[in-house]
Amino acid sequence: MQISKKFGQGKTVFSLEVFPPKKDSPVESIYRVLGELTKLNPDFISVTYGAGGNAADHTTCDIASYIQSNYGIDALTHLTCVNSTKEDMDTTLEYLKSQGIMNILALRGDRNPEIEPKKDFTYASNLVEYIKTKGDFHLSGACYPEIHIEASSMEENLEYLKYKVDCGADHLISQLFFDNDYFFNFLEKARNKGITVPIEAGIMPVVNKKQIERMVTMCGASIPSKLAKILQRYEHQEEALRDAGIAYAVEQIMHLVASGVDGIHLYTMNNAYIATKIHEAIFRLL
Repeated sequence: MQISKKFGQGKTVFSLEVFPPKKDSPVESIYRVLGELTKLNPDFISVTYGAGGNAADHTTCDIASYIQSNYGIDALTHLTCVNSTKEDMDTTLEYLKSQGIMNILALRGDRNPEIEPKKDFTYASNLVEYIKTKGDFHLSGACYPEIHIEASSMEENLEYLKYKVDCGADHLISQLFFDNDYFFNFLEKARNKGITVPIEAGIMPVVNKKQIERMVTMCGASIPSKLAKILQRYEHQEEALRDAGIAYAVEQIMHLVASGVDGIHLYTMNNAYIATKIHEAIFRLL
């Protein structure tokens, strides 16, 4: 089912994100995680793309196909273009199509300073526009409540986002954020800009101080004082920080849902325990 059609049905869409196991880990490890996550009955599960955007690596598609064929849950495959030619992309799209994967989250992908980027695609909007010519794929895109780190202003951030939607993205998932006010302010500006597609709020539970500091550096999100105090107090208490991080995410989600957000997209980091605890606290609210 087309992801965008899941919205507007009288409920808050709830989705999960997983990533393929690292190269030195068996692929079966993600299947064990999926066995637990699918019990949460999410509206869909997104699967991130392999590092480097290697068109020959079908792990993302294989996991997405496994989700759909074994659990009957729609999968959203991430697809990056910064290191791909049009020929690479055609190969990947044909493979996706052969496996019945029609929902794609189109991304530029992170630039690797050690790899010269290809020239066919510069932005995610270029990828969206290209895929639209390649069959009946349904396209989602990313958005940044606290401004993309390469944008000079929120206005420029929204201009690029509007163009991506105009190119064919019919559903958006936000980058992680820890202060709901940033998301609400962004949402208001996006709607005023004429961006009317469903926008899901991306929530990442904080369970590791170094991990979250690395993530916010990469995506430009800020850490509010309330969360900073939690990180400082429980930095060296693994279980305490995990529980505090779950509570913080639950509080965020409760506020977002009560305010009428289109959907909640939970970045699980392949941790079924944390995702389950959060779902237990909020599923009646959805």
